[in-house]
Amino acid sequence: MKIGVLTGGGDCPGLNPAIRGIVLRAIDLGYEVIGIKDGWKGMVNGETQSLNINDVEGIISKGGTILGTSRTNPFKKEGDKEKVLENIKKLGLDCIIAIGGEDTLGVAEKFYQSGVKVVGVPKTMDNDLSCTDYTFGFDSAVTVAVDALERLRDTAQSHRRVMVLEVMGRYAGWVSLFTGIAGGADWILIPEIPVDLDKMCDHLKKLRQRGKPYAVIVTSEAVELPGMAEQEQEKDAFGHIILKEKGVGERVAEEIKKRTGFETRAAVIGHIQRGGAPTVFDRMLGIRVGVKAVDLIANQQFGQMVCLKGNEIQSAPLKEAVAELKMVTQQWWNLAQTLFK
Repeated sequence: MKIGVLTGGGDCPGLNPAIRGIVLRAIDLGYEVIGIKDGWKGMVNGETQSLNINDVEGIISKGGTILGTSRTNPFKKEGDKEKVLENIKKLGLDCIIAIGGEDTLGVAEKFYQSGVKVVGVPKTMDNDLSCTDYTFGFDSAVTVAVDALERLRDTAQSHRRVMVLEVMGRYAGWVSLFTGIAGGADWILIPEIPVDLDKMCDHLKKLRQRGKPYAVIVTSEAVELPGMAEQEQEKDAFGHIILKEKGVGERVAEEIKKRTGFETRAAVIGHIQRGGAPTVFDRMLGIRVGVKAVDLIANQQFGQMVCLKGNEIQSAPLKEAVAELKMVTQQWWNLAQTLFK
């Protein structure tokens, strides 16, 4: 059995542990593993590298991915799909393990429907994939963001300021929510809940009235602010708006200053969230889902995505996993509001 492995979409901690888990389990079963470079782009161009025990020996503590990644969509450019199918035959691949988020796994599902034997491994720091409780990359990203929030609190307290931290999260607010709750933020903004600037600013005024002369706010980069004009923005190969130009954190800070008169600053953590060594949770999850992916192949369970349910590693149909995003629920939002005092 010859397995092709690729990592697609944005990088995050946990990818290398997953690759390591795949290779080490494949050795047990006598399978050969071929690394596909730069996600689906490598599958289009037929660019590969060997993956053996020496290649994965010391990667469990490393962030990013030794295979490289890209946001290439082989179903966007005419002829790319056919190139992928041709390269699968040329390379003699019996199946593909695709490691990625909704876009990478959405492509995997389409190829599965075209007859390619595929298994998916969920990866996204946004934690927005359905059918799994958590994805690796999320815990590491939130851990970094909480550290940043606590550092900003020191400055907020010293200068009697309001500090706004903008974190990543394209459509779902899990990173913002967990960062805010775990970091003790005074308010949180997420894409799932309409932004009420008046309510937030009234809360900040009440904090001052009860003797707290500073505050920290966490906002997702993807929230829509009242009055924010829709404009043509650059999009990636999967049709997603590139969010860096929205400047949500700065806009929130401006609104707070205008409505309250409080000195306010904004900070954007950005891609710092993506890098660095994975947390223990993400190392363990990456290893476990990598091993499970090879077991699915051994059992001929293709068209499946590995998933975490409670503390058990299971699987679910790829089709279900990419059908819709997992969004923050009202129950989680109610918990956050309980903490705004």
